Amino acid sequence: MKARTLAVAALALAMGAAGAAAAGERIGSVDTAFQWLGRDHDIVVEAHDDPGVRGVTCYVSRARTGGVKGTLGLAEDRAEASISCHQVGPIAFDKPLRQQQEIFSERISLVFKRLRVVRMVDEKRNTLVYLTYSDKLIDGSPQNSITAVPVDPATPIPLRR
Repeated sequence: MKARTLAVAALALAMGAAGAAAAGERIGSVDTAFQWLGRDHDIVVEAHDDPGVRGVTCYVSRARTGGVKGTLGLAEDRAEASISCHQVGPIAFDKPLRQQQEIFSERISLVFKRLRVVRMVDEKRNTLVYLTYSDKLIDGSPQNSITAVPVDPATPIPLRR
């Protein structure tokens, strides 16, 4: 029985490490609640460079559950997240963009829940719009956050037709 528990914990840690590999660059975190065992509950801030648009970085903050379950990667994080995307350098496009495309996804529960970032193109205003939300296999969450990055009119956003 003890060996089985250790195997499940090892699998959870491995899955947690795999999910973290998809994460962006960690900027920092703040504790929100002390936990006697395991890490504290906290809010994490990460930077995600848009893989299709050079010069744009999105900053995502999200709640992360602590305690024993959170430390082992077994806890389900809350659905709340916030996003703020900014031009951090000259904007350039390697290839045409889709009208709407998921640019980032990270697991926030053991199996069923993901945090997603979707880029949309507002062609009329030459603006990149970023939406973050969480989904769940059975029942999604309406909680979301949105931000926009206007692109200089001299640099039209190339769209894949």
